[in-house]
Amino acid sequence: MSWRPQYRSSKFRNVYGKAASREHCFDGIPITKNVHDNHFCAVNARFLAIVTESAGGGSFLVIPLEQTGRIEPNYPKVCGHQGNVLDIKWNPFIENIIASCSEDTSVRIWEIPEGGLKRNMTEAVLELYGHSRRVGLVEWHPTTNNILFSAGYDYKVLIWNLDVGEPVKMIDCHTDVILCVSFNADGSLLATACKDKRLRVVEPRSGRVLQEASCKNHRVNRVVFLGSTKRLLTTGVSRWNTRQIALWDQEDLSMPLIEEEIDGLSGLLFPFYDADTHMLYLAGKGDGNIRYYEIGSEKPYLSYLMEFRSPAPQKGLGVMPKHGLDVSACEVFRFYKLITLKGLIEPISMIVPRRSETYQEDIYPMTPGTEPALTPDEWLSGVNRDPILMSLKEGYKRNSKIVFKAPVKEKKSVVVNGIDLLENVPPRTENELLRMFFRQQDEIRRLKDELSQKDIRIRQLQLELKNFRNSPKNN
Repeated sequence: MSWRPQYRSSKFRNVYGKAASREHCFDGIPITKNVHDNHFCAVNARFLAIVTESAGGGSFLVIPLEQTGRIEPNYPKVCGHQGNVLDIKWNPFIENIIASCSEDTSVRIWEIPEGGLKRNMTEAVLELYGHSRRVGLVEWHPTTNNILFSAGYDYKVLIWNLDVGEPVKMIDCHTDVILCVSFNADGSLLATACKDKRLRVVEPRSGRVLQEASCKNHRVNRVVFLGSTKRLLTTGVSRWNTRQIALWDQEDLSMPLIEEEIDGLSGLLFPFYDADTHMLYLAGKGDGNIRYYEIGSEKPYLSYLMEFRSPAPQKGLGVMPKHGLDVSACEVFRFYKLITLKGLIEPISMIVPRRSETYQEDIYPMTPGTEPALTPDEWLSGVNRDPILMSLKEGYKRNSKIVFKAPVKEKKSVVVNGIDLLENVPPRTENELLRMFFRQQDEIRRLKDELSQKDIRIRQLQLELKNFRNSPKNN
């Protein structure tokens, strides 16, 4: 019996990555050196935002996409936070509204003027205080306008209604720091990866945990919903400290459907899923490559396609929304790669090679657009609705007519579910206690050194006095 190779038919088998030329990159950017595991970058069809290194407080740049090339050192910044900025996200329905969170425990909403910044911006249109510790993640709801989620180091996820500028719900089921959050297609479910080694699927409005997995053999770092397929994909580390991915059924987290080891490197694996093409991209922090797979509905579920390779390591990656892609070039995904060593932001386009120059409907199905499907009140009352879809034919571009109006509010106690969030501080984490212990040890050592120096000086003075008394002149 002769052996014959089995070929899998796929329109994305030959997808390749194309890095932009130097003149189409963003150069001279002081990218933050913060070691927090986030992308520090957000992009939409109009602007690119990057968290920058700054002395005192936190800041980020907002650059119009057409303004490529070298960025001047004195380029205006958004610099209103009192602590390091840890995450930034663009509003999916209003392209000049961006949310940021910081070590100063606040979440802030910024309105970027038409054409970009002309001077430093220090005043946010809305400041949100509800977390008692630093805030590590912000995420917009995928189908509802003005609903924002934030996750802090107080182990809480707060749901903000920006129409009133207050937290309206609190998810308080985590026992450690929340590492990642992800929504399903209609935003009715929230998946979280936590430092307590648990993967959870949560109903966000009630805060009820629907499914929970204890990941002892596969320590989860990142989680992403695979569109409307009712599946989750996680990246993490195996018990042998090799990088690993796992596929889960969202309705049964008792065991992963498959687990696959990637390599033995130590950098965090960031997953990106494209629901239109069913492609999964894996990019490691500190790596130079991006692997990509196609996800199917039957075993083996994951089919390796190819790998984009680059010698320059990436700190994080921003992803362009679908309506910002170049459909004339058959571009199906675009990354914005942060290269810290060069102070460079490099666009990388994932392209399906096609000879025809006409619109390729098979690789550009109807995709979630820039119009919200729900109002905050509708979603909070329990309504779920699929995103409003749009076509990308003829380079679809349309500015949203929605305008953000910040509510007028006074600073006061923040009470959610009968609990004042600013008064109820959770117990410190093990890492925080260790840092406190080492700081105290350093302080004790410093004081001992000071005492030792003083003792030496006292002995020197005593010896000088003794020598002075015993000198012949004094006799």
